[in-house]
Amino acid sequence: MEPLRGAALLLLLLLAAVAAVCWAQQEQGCVCPKNKRTTNCSLSSGTCRCMSFGSQVSVGCDTLTSKCLLMKAEMAGSKKAGRRRPKFAYVDNDGIYDPDCENSGIFKARQCNGTSCWCVNTAGARRTEKSDRDLQCSELVRTSWIIIETKHTERSTAVDVSHLNEAIKNEFFKRYLLAPKYISDVTYKNPSITIELKQNLSQKSDGDVDIADVAYYFEKDVKDDTLIQNGMLQINISGEPLKFDQTLIYYVDEKAPEFSMKRLTGGVIAVIVVVILAIVAGIVVLVITRKRRSKYEKSEAKEMNEMQRELNP
Repeated sequence: MEPLRGAALLLLLLLAAVAAVCWAQQEQGCVCPKNKRTTNCSLSSGTCRCMSFGSQVSVGCDTLTSKCLLMKAEMAGSKKAGRRRPKFAYVDNDGIYDPDCENSGIFKARQCNGTSCWCVNTAGARRTEKSDRDLQCSELVRTSWIIIETKHTERSTAVDVSHLNEAIKNEFFKRYLLAPKYISDVTYKNPSITIELKQNLSQKSDGDVDIADVAYYFEKDVKDDTLIQNGMLQINISGEPLKFDQTLIYYVDEKAPEFSMKRLTGGVIAVIVVVILAIVAGIVVLVITRKRRSKYEKSEAKEMNEMQRELNP
């Protein structure tokens, strides 16, 4: 019996050692389900945490990563790959910039690219004129309303509008963790879909994802450059997937942007100048025409008076 007991004890010790090794391996590494652009992932109290690529900021993988850190990771990835311009990098009609992020992941109010600086909102979009490095941005203005305009590809079945709102809210909650209360409206006009996200600072709790991050994740999904590890965006209407082929996002801030006439492009300015010149030319022609008509009327009246004097000597 003693040999059997010894063998059993040895087996138990071996199994415990194997379990300990497996547990240690799991603690050392994990995969970030909500962000592909991470590195050095590890489990901490059952939660996967990783370093955001390009910034070395620790992010939790049970929620969305901020748009600022995602943009920075994409820029770092493009530099490492030797590409001058990332395929789907953020463009604000001014070219690509490598954002400065706070340690919390949000955008710094002032962004700079070389010698130019500007102020941004919480979505990272420029809201002031570009200036030099003396520019001061007193606050990071919140984007409280985001309008997503998108179109779906051709379908074999018509879109059931009555189910569209619910389907989008369910998928946005499942995939992006956005509470349905933040989707204020969904409108449809074949093939266009407009999704409105509204989230005031007073409404947002610490555990809620930000609508700017949600819009960015959705934009990347539409462009087939998903940031999420497993699965693609799936919205089914009438048993058929709703596939998107383009998207346009508008940002509405809690305070109006501070743009001036300097923001107008050369083409728009040229059109305005042409219109002004045309108006001035029209006024000049009108004045000249009236002067000539006045002279003609005076001359005609003079001739009539002379004719009357000749007839009545």
